[in-house]
Amino acid sequence: MTIETTYGTIDYEEENLIIFSDGLFGFPHLKRYLFLSLDEEEDSMLLMVSVDESKVGFVLINPFVLCPDYAPQMTPQELSCLGAKEIGELACYSICVVNSDYLNNTVNLKCPIMVNSETRQGIQVILENPSYGYRHEFRSFLTETDSADHQD
Repeated sequence: MTIETTYGTIDYEEENLIIFSDGLFGFPHLKRYLFLSLDEEEDSMLLMVSVDESKVGFVLINPFVLCPDYAPQMTPQELSCLGAKEIGELACYSICVVNSDYLNNTVNLKCPIMVNSETRQGIQVILENPSYGYRHEFRSFLTETDSADHQD
């Protein structure tokens, strides 16, 4: 199958889709998405494109790249929904808002996208942890050494 998106023409097979039975927050009617690698050498950032409405897409990042101590918790019901017994069986992504200055990009750690690669099922969850917010700027993850390097 082929879809026309703002990112170009994309060929895909049905088995490549990730299905979100409940959709995403704000997009409950969009259930089928393709996950596209932005860099074949690196899978920490992906583009998630809706095949139900091809103009809808999200930039995803592996939150552990920015925040190694990130510790999302899921309820037994959420795990069951994905056919998983424990969170370690799942891939975890956070939605990014991209700006022209990448240090102003934000990442949503409060509502990660959880995917079971085996079943091709995904859900978006809301974490109870008050440390995780909806808009963490990339610059907030820099160490003091990194900050000094970016001020040159």
